[in-house]
Amino acid sequence: MTQTIAGPDGQPRCKWCQSAPEFFDYHDHEWGYPVADDQRLFEKLCLESFQSGLSWRTILAKRENFRAAFAGFDFDAVAAFNEGDVARLLGDKGIVRHRGKIEAVINNAARAQELVAEKGSIAAHVWSFEPDAASLPEPQTVSTSPESHALSKDLRKRGWKFVGPTTVYAFMQAMGLVNDHAEGCVLREKAASERLSFLKPT
Repeated sequence: MTQTIAGPDGQPRCKWCQSAPEFFDYHDHEWGYPVADDQRLFEKLCLESFQSGLSWRTILAKRENFRAAFAGFDFDAVAAFNEGDVARLLGDKGIVRHRGKIEAVINNAARAQELVAEKGSIAAHVWSFEPDAASLPEPQTVSTSPESHALSKDLRKRGWKFVGPTTVYAFMQAMGLVNDHAEGCVLREKAASERLSFLKPT
């Protein structure tokens, strides 16, 4: 069974893009390219945690609302949120109003500060869990990996919440820690090229 479909330009894309028209732009310009910016990494971990039990289309459609609600995912700002902010967020119809996930983002912001203080950056820590490309299974055939289990376990030990191995693997796919573009996808080579030139944070 093919893992690709024809995109709007007729070129092959990962098959999951067919689930929603807006997925093509997200796939072509964001998904799978390496990221070293701490704020973007924190945002993605938070959005993946909100996705738990929901569809990515739902989260993507609300992403700008999430950014506005959570101070652009500036974790220093979010770490200072209080019960008044929780109440505000629970009343915000533009986001997913789930108390546990909202409180997890605030908690994780404080944990992100601790991680930066210890490791220098979120990026340096999460990229230390980058898997060996030679060990990866065929693209888009698994939903977890030994590395996603290891990073999930590490984050939970540090007090992070809503960061299970499936959530973490989706994060690793999106942030380019693995190149999971399907074989034959027109963007797979671009993602591979960007990974080769990417300066891994340390």
